[in-house]
Amino acid sequence: MAVVQRRVGVIFGLFFLLLVVAAGRTVYLGVLRGGALRKAASNEQLSYETVTAPRGTITDRNGVGLAISEPAQDISADPYLVKAPLEAAQRLAPLLGESQSSLLTKLSERRGFVYLARALPARAAQAVLALKIAGVTGTPVMRRVYPRRTLAAQVLGLVGAEGVGLAGLEYSANGLLSGHAGERRVVSDEIGQPVSISEPRREVPGKSLTLTLDANIQQRPKDATAIVMDPRSGAILALANWPQVDVNDPSAYSPEAMANAMEDRAVGFDYEPGSTFKAVTVSGAIEAGLITPSTPFNIPDEIEVAEKTIHDDTEHPEETLTTAQILARSSNVGAIKIGALEGAPRFNEWVHRFGFGEPTGVDLPGEEKGVTLALNEYSGSSMGNLPIGQGELVTPMQMATAYAAIANGGILRPPHIVGAIDGRPLPEPAGHRIISRTTAAELRQMLKGVLGPEGTAHEVSIPGYELAGKTGTASKVDTATGEYSKTAYVASFIGFAPANDPKLLCAIVVDEPSAGSIYGGTVAAPAFGQIMSFALPYLGIAPG
Repeated sequence: MAVVQRRVGVIFGLFFLLLVVAAGRTVYLGVLRGGALRKAASNEQLSYETVTAPRGTITDRNGVGLAISEPAQDISADPYLVKAPLEAAQRLAPLLGESQSSLLTKLSERRGFVYLARALPARAAQAVLALKIAGVTGTPVMRRVYPRRTLAAQVLGLVGAEGVGLAGLEYSANGLLSGHAGERRVVSDEIGQPVSISEPRREVPGKSLTLTLDANIQQRPKDATAIVMDPRSGAILALANWPQVDVNDPSAYSPEAMANAMEDRAVGFDYEPGSTFKAVTVSGAIEAGLITPSTPFNIPDEIEVAEKTIHDDTEHPEETLTTAQILARSSNVGAIKIGALEGAPRFNEWVHRFGFGEPTGVDLPGEEKGVTLALNEYSGSSMGNLPIGQGELVTPMQMATAYAAIANGGILRPPHIVGAIDGRPLPEPAGHRIISRTTAAELRQMLKGVLGPEGTAHEVSIPGYELAGKTGTASKVDTATGEYSKTAYVASFIGFAPANDPKLLCAIVVDEPSAGSIYGGTVAAPAFGQIMSFALPYLGIAPG
């Protein structure tokens, strides 16, 4: 009996000791460690998620969507939680557009997080998550989409995987378009299912941009750098480059190919303008009162400047041409003679007065300023090549802007492509006068002759509309020899209509044409005619 009582006492003592230990543990956990444990539990069950702000929409002048954002999901996986990687890869491959081998490699990695797809469209993401594969999850994001695919790709640019603009307007206007991310507070139960979701900070959508572009005109330019502009305001109605690129699928291009394709050559291509520059040469001499459109010049087939002989494009006997005929026929000898009347100091002043050597100020990224000579850099032969557009570098946007000043009555105005932000119209950029109304009118009248019977673009016409413009054909410098190439050229044409009251301007620049001709009149001018023949009636511009 005593033995039994002693065993009961021992057992009671053990239970009492365990009770004391448990009570002590409870006090320790509940009182001494309570705060830390509650915080740990909260961290396990409470999480904060970033809510991506919808990126602002980019539309054309008529509200046509050019760049929009739509819901998507980043699909990721925790390889440690994926029980059957091979089976998972087989089920996921057709939905993600990935090979089974690449997915198997990702799902077999020895780390806790891998991306399987970035910005997967919402419908495809739902199909993936419906498989209920353990360890595969989705995170809501916004996906950038370009509904018109290649249209204005270099102008719009593209957005990277992190939602930041990488090129074009997406890059330069990223601060406006991106908005501000929000924050979501998620409370989950012990198995990780959310039981409460709140948003302490709501996302702020990015601002929308309304461009001056018109999608219907924009889709017309092909195989060249082309700019269509309203010369009265500087509003760009179309801007296209070749090669075209579909920024909806940047992975289809190598990084180098994508970088080259995304260059906006309208503002980034430096080239020698050739004969399109002769309008600048002539305008300075007219404004200075040195010549008139009817001033006659004795024009031989060639002229020598500082022991350098320069020919006209076609061989001809010595003849008399007026200023207007020199422009219409694009005589090199005539333009050099007009430049000689001005002299180097005055000619150099006009080059800069038209804005060459400086950016135009257009609201597009990557604008080059071209290359012009300072007066003290002129050589003895400079006045033999500069007046005919060789020896200086310009951009297509600079040339379009210069001709817009002639078209609009003498006002040089910065071009622009953004018309409104969040529906609020932006003021038109201010301009300044560089030539008189009279000089501008005389130039327009003379440039009509370029498309006349004796002009270098005589084959281009649009029924009912009187056109004006200038052709250009310039040799490129061979980088290997440092001399002008005998095979590589830049062909261009810049013109406007109606000639007497211009409302639309179009500039075409073709780098190294290879279709059998090198001349601006046969390569670039026809493209001008095709674009303008659509755009003029489309915009309701009356014949004249």
